[in-house]
Amino acid sequence: MNAVSRDSIKVKGFKRLINSFKFALDGLGYAFKYEQNILVHFTVMIIVIIMGIFLKISFIEWLICLILFGLVIATELINTSIEATIDLITDKIHPLVFALTAIIVGLLIFLPKIIMLF
Repeated sequence: MNAVSRDSIKVKGFKRLINSFKFALDGLGYAFKYEQNILVHFTVMIIVIIMGIFLKISFIEWLICLILFGLVIATELINTSIEATIDLITDKIHPLVFALTAIIVGLLIFLPKIIMLF
């Protein structure tokens, strides 16, 4: 049997690139429509942005927050896809641990600034 590499059959080009962004946005739209946790994460993200502006966090702290925003949303989307597959087999709940890490980092950034207000 003649093996064909995946790269040799993949269509490349600008149209494929545009379609990949479209599919990614479609996936986000689906998550917003059907996944409650995504709405929770985005709500918390908005609160963090408002608090960051109010508390005047540093450039490095903004970078950390932005990286965590992306990682938490990406992890939630991965978790959602895994849960959809697992739900076909079992009804056990699998918590998202990465969000707890983001909460701890957020407390380390914001708690000292909030304490200084008082």
